[in-house]
Amino acid sequence: MSYVGQPLKRFEDPRLLRGQGTFVDDLHVPDMLYAVVLRSVHAHARIHAIDASAARRLPGVVQVLTAEDLVGKVKDIPPRPTPELEGVSVPEHPVLARDKVCYVGQPVAVVVAHDRYLARDALDHIEVDYQSLPPVMDPWDAAQEGAMPIHEGFGSNVAMRIREGRGDVQAAFAQADAIIRGRYDVPRLSPAPMEGRGLVAQYQPEADLLTLWASTQVPHRLKNSVQRLLMRPPRQMRVIAPDVGGGFGQKVETWPEDIALSYLAIALGRPINWVEERWENLLAYHGRGYGAEVEAAVKRDGSILGMRFRIVADVGAYFLTATAGPPINAAHRVAGPYAIPTMEVECLGVLTNKPPTGPYRGAGGPEGAFFMERTIDLIAHELNLDPSEVRKRNFILPEDFPYRTATGLIYDSGDFLPAFERALELAEYDSFRQHQRARGSQQSLIGIGVATVVKASGGRGEMKTSQARISVEPTGHIKVYTEVSPHGQGTETTFAQIAADELGVRVEDVQVLHGDTDMLPAGQGTFASRGLTIGGSAVYVGLREARQKMARIAARFLECPSEAIVFQGGRVFDRRYPDQTLTFSQVAAAAY
Repeated sequence: MSYVGQPLKRFEDPRLLRGQGTFVDDLHVPDMLYAVVLRSVHAHARIHAIDASAARRLPGVVQVLTAEDLVGKVKDIPPRPTPELEGVSVPEHPVLARDKVCYVGQPVAVVVAHDRYLARDALDHIEVDYQSLPPVMDPWDAAQEGAMPIHEGFGSNVAMRIREGRGDVQAAFAQADAIIRGRYDVPRLSPAPMEGRGLVAQYQPEADLLTLWASTQVPHRLKNSVQRLLMRPPRQMRVIAPDVGGGFGQKVETWPEDIALSYLAIALGRPINWVEERWENLLAYHGRGYGAEVEAAVKRDGSILGMRFRIVADVGAYFLTATAGPPINAAHRVAGPYAIPTMEVECLGVLTNKPPTGPYRGAGGPEGAFFMERTIDLIAHELNLDPSEVRKRNFILPEDFPYRTATGLIYDSGDFLPAFERALELAEYDSFRQHQRARGSQQSLIGIGVATVVKASGGRGEMKTSQARISVEPTGHIKVYTEVSPHGQGTETTFAQIAADELGVRVEDVQVLHGDTDMLPAGQGTFASRGLTIGGSAVYVGLREARQKMARIAARFLECPSEAIVFQGGRVFDRRYPDQTLTFSQVAAAAY
C-alpha cells in the first residue's frame, strides 16, 4: 500500500479537536509572572514624559519597563537583509517608544505582575505626557515631494523604491491603437489568526539559558533575532513553537514584545507570560495596503505591447523583519502569466502613521495580480472583447519556456492555454455568457469573474534550503525531525506518509517532531508554501539516505547486493528471492 495520495485523516486533529493541544497560554511554569503592554492611543505624538511611579507602587506589580530602562541594553528591530535594501536607510522598529509614537497600538511600556489582572490594572496608573502631532495617513500624499516626514532624520516618507522592467516602453506606447488606464486600491487587512501572538520567556542563570515558547512560524529565525538584539545575549538559547493557532504570515516577524520579555526574563530571573488580546492583535500588524496607477498600450485585438505600473505600498510607521518582502514580490510578480514585451514597474514603500505591514497570504503576489487582472478586464471592456480572449491572446507560449518576465522572474515551464480552457469548460463559461447577454439590462444580472495568476512557492534564496534528520530506533520506530512546524498545514501527517512509503512501514510507526530549535541547528520555518515542497523534500532526502544505509545492512544478512533490497509492508527482502525476509525492526536492531 502506498500512503502518499491516500485521503488519510490527519494524525494531529484528534487532540486538537478534543481540546488537548498545548498552546502558549496553556503553559504553566513555576513562579511565572504575567506581562501586559501599554500601547499608544495616538497615531502620531511626541512623548514628553512617562511617569510609572504610581504603577510600580501597586501591590503585586514587579516591574514597569519603559524605553529609558532599555537604553544600551537592546537594539531596535531591523528588517531582514535583502539586496533591495542595500544602501537604503529604513526606520527600524523600537522595542518601546522613546521620544515619539508613530501609530496607534505602538508599545510604550510593559507591566509585569503576579497575575494578568493586576498587571492590567496597573496600566491605568501610568501617565504619559503626549503632544499630539498631525498624522500622515494617505500613502499617495505621503509619497509626494515636500510631504511632512514621519521620521525627521529620513527627510522623506519613501523608504524603499523598487524598479523593474525592460524594453522601450515609450516606443510601445507610440505604436498602440489604444491606451488603457486604471487606478486601483487594495485595502489593509488584519491576518487575525485564531490564536493571537504570545510568548513565555524563561531564563535559567545556572546554565545561562534563555528558553522562549512562542506562537511563531519561524522558531530558528526568532532565536537568531533575539540573540542579535539582546546586547548581552545568553550563552545558550532555545525557541519552542508548541501548537500554533494559525499565522498567515503575521507570525514570521520578530516583535517588540519578544525582545522586551526576553530582556525582562533575564533581568528578573523569573519566567514571564505575555498573551495579547484580540484588539491588540488587530492593531499590531497588517497585510496588503497597496495602490497602483497602471497604463497599458494595446492593439485592437487586445495584444499588450507594453505596460507602466506605479505601485505605492503603505508599509506603516516602521519596518519589521519581513516588511520589505511584499513590495519586492509585488514588483516582480505583477507580470503574471502574460508575455508582455516591455514593462516599466516602480514600487514605492511609503511610511505612514499606521501599524507596520508584512507578509499576508501571498505576500505581495495577490496585490500585483489584482492590478494586472483588473487592467486586463478594462482592456476587454474598452475594446469590446471577451475578457477570456484577451487573456488567451497574451499568455506565454509553451515554446517560449523557460521564460524571463519583463520584471526579472524566470518561469521554468508552463502550458497555460489548455489549463485555462479546461477551467472555462468546467465553469460552463460560454453558457453563462450567453445567459448574461440574453438578460441584457434586466435587473437580475449575472456577474462573471475571470483571473489567471502565477504563484511562486517556497520563497527565494536561503528560503529554498531546509534541514531534516531521520532517526531509526532499534525497535524499528522512525523519528522524523524537521524545521517545518505546522499551524494548520498538516505536515505531521504528510511527512509521516512520505516516511512510511520510503521505508516500507506503517504510518503508525513514524513520529514527526518539530518546533524546537534544539532538534536541528538551523531552519527557515513555515511560510510561502514551503512546508511540503522544501521541508518535505529535505525529509525525503534524509529518508533516502537512511534507506540506503539500511539496505547495506540488510544486504549483509541476505547475502545480496544492496541494490536488490526491497522495503515493503514492514519486511525487507531480496527482490529475487522474496521468501527470504527480515523484518524492518530486525534490520534496525542490527544497525545498533
